[in-house]
Amino acid sequence: MAAPYQEIAAELRRQITAGELKPGDRIPSTRALVRTYGVAMATATKALTALRQEGLVHSLPGVGTVVGTRPPSSPLRARPASAAPPGFLSKEEVVRTALSIADAEGLGALSMRRVATELGVSTMALYRYVGGKEALVLQMVDVAIGEFPMPRRSGSWRAVIEAAARAQWAAYKAHLWLASAVSIGRPQVLPNLLPHTDAVLRAVGGFGVDANTSMYAAITVFGYVRGVALNLETEAQAEQDTGLTADEWADQQAGRLAELIVEQDLAGFRALADPDGFEFDFDLDQLFEFGLGIVLDGLAVTLQRRRTPLR
Repeated sequence: MAAPYQEIAAELRRQITAGELKPGDRIPSTRALVRTYGVAMATATKALTALRQEGLVHSLPGVGTVVGTRPPSSPLRARPASAAPPGFLSKEEVVRTALSIADAEGLGALSMRRVATELGVSTMALYRYVGGKEALVLQMVDVAIGEFPMPRRSGSWRAVIEAAARAQWAAYKAHLWLASAVSIGRPQVLPNLLPHTDAVLRAVGGFGVDANTSMYAAITVFGYVRGVALNLETEAQAEQDTGLTADEWADQQAGRLAELIVEQDLAGFRALADPDGFEFDFDLDQLFEFGLGIVLDGLAVTLQRRRTPLR
């Protein structure tokens, strides 16, 4: 079964081959494809990218994507973009536009030029608002995390850490690119991110442990959340590319898995099927909650062993 983006590309390819879309004709935009086929923006973008790679279409500034290859002599820009004088844009507008691109197509699709094109300004005009791309991504991270502030809640140390972890998980689910933009080894010093870490440090601090233990505890919690969250984007992309959910993909592998269990005498796998068979419903939310419980159970034992009894 062809992936959704392949089906869209095939239909547009058919229209071009049949002459229904002639050289110079405009191809439906990504937004139009989203409305027509009911797919995600990333899927529509991938369909047009496939046609560009085949040389069937090209982007024409000021027009859109059109049928035919780009003439060798055609300039990069058909018309200059606005210089965007001070006051024409705002930093918030630039960051929100960048967020929309990353949410729809992934962080790999983000560039200063792409943001400028969406806003109808020159690329250089953006630098006075957000600096370069690295600075822009940092501001995007801060805004994305800021949509899920650390809840102000009292209670047990465990409840506070659970709240922080779940707020981060919600942010990662809302912005699939976010986990790849957040660093554990070189953490970003951002206004909306620090309160999450501070909440965990205060919760751990109730045990009276040393500073290193507190920091490693906080890093362990958020490292776990980010680690699971990195699968959100790859899973969404895999489903778009193949048209199969994780469970449907697993069903297709069942036959080969059964063969390998017998061939390699994999007793652990074989035991799962006894006596009434075994069906595993993979779900990232369940995995997150299951693993979070294990992390906090282990953290409780470690902190109790390091210093004072649990409060």
